[in-house]
Amino acid sequence: MGNSGEWLTGANDMARPLEGVRVVDLTRILSGPYATMMLADMGAEVIKIERPGAGDDTRQWGPPFIEGESTYFMSINRNKKGLTLNLKHPEGKAILRDLIRESDVVAENFRPGTAERLGFGYEDVKRINLRAVYASVSGFGHTGPLRDRPGYDVVIQGEGGVMSLTGAPDGPPMKVGVPIADIVAGMMMAYGVVTALYDRERTGDGQKVDIGMLDCQVALLMYQAGICFATGRPPERTGNHHASIVPYGTFECADGYINVAVGNENLWQKFCETLGRPDLVCHPDYKTNAKRVMNRKALMAILDDVLLHDSRDHWIEKFQERAIPCGSINDLASVLSHPQTSTREMVVEVEHPAAGKIPLTGVPVKLSRTPGGVYSAPPILGEHTEEILRTTLGRAEGEIAQLRESGVI
Repeated sequence: MGNSGEWLTGANDMARPLEGVRVVDLTRILSGPYATMMLADMGAEVIKIERPGAGDDTRQWGPPFIEGESTYFMSINRNKKGLTLNLKHPEGKAILRDLIRESDVVAENFRPGTAERLGFGYEDVKRINLRAVYASVSGFGHTGPLRDRPGYDVVIQGEGGVMSLTGAPDGPPMKVGVPIADIVAGMMMAYGVVTALYDRERTGDGQKVDIGMLDCQVALLMYQAGICFATGRPPERTGNHHASIVPYGTFECADGYINVAVGNENLWQKFCETLGRPDLVCHPDYKTNAKRVMNRKALMAILDDVLLHDSRDHWIEKFQERAIPCGSINDLASVLSHPQTSTREMVVEVEHPAAGKIPLTGVPVKLSRTPGGVYSAPPILGEHTEEILRTTLGRAEGEIAQLRESGVI
């Protein structure tokens, strides 16, 4: 495995779980960079390769920018090294081949066929380094009738059925407020890479990890797919309410909205008592969850009328006293400044070479013995190019200067 531990020495005295794993990161935009960020958070040395002079498309996505640096790019590229490389130049390809020989993982999210045309498809990489794990994420995966179509988040949310389930029952289909198709595909890619690396410890060989964004959306359908399988009909949109549990969702109070989750009959009894409506507990139309689902519309009218009479804080306090799951609906400023968020280190600050001190979201996977973390800022374009060529590939200073002069880096 590559020696990434040297790069991270001093950030934390404790070894990180993926320390020693080197990743050649050819990904861009969101799904692939999210995956490689997850690997970098756990200690992998991720070398992000970008086009000289332009870089990842998301470097231009904004506003907002901080000192010319895209906040979009910075949100998903921490803990990585930056290398610029012209892959249309023969010498650029030669450098990439050398780097692959010294690495454990090659990650890309080109449209199927693009990596092969560049000479860096799975079979090409196998010939260079049989032990390398080759991870690819695309809209529809590398097989099937849709394999050649481009996949962007909003397209995949629609194609994968998620938008048909999201939004008000009488409104248009809605996408989720975060790019969930990209993010989940990135998570699955990181999971696939770690699984393949574990298998390599037993077999000695790498393998291909083929992630389709559409596949990942289908995997998210869960009980909604179960409803469709059971009834033969697609589920209808239920807005902020659950398709199979009532009451479970968003309710309007006198001064705003709260969420309440009444997930069993014991909670139903406590919920009704807290509302001052114990008569609902054993009402023939509402005494079981199945009855409540069937009579959702009438019940919701009753509950809405009661909850509108008092404030959000009133109901949250009353529900929490009875251990009824509930919560406010926070905007992002409230979430990011909340004591729970800071205690769990889900907002951290790093020093960026151009933007100065910047806040970033933290690492959600908390390991007790070998924790990950945010150790370095997202790289400026080509920030580590000379360092990687010199220390990882052993290129001399004069050769590096010539590569820069000829537009290879």
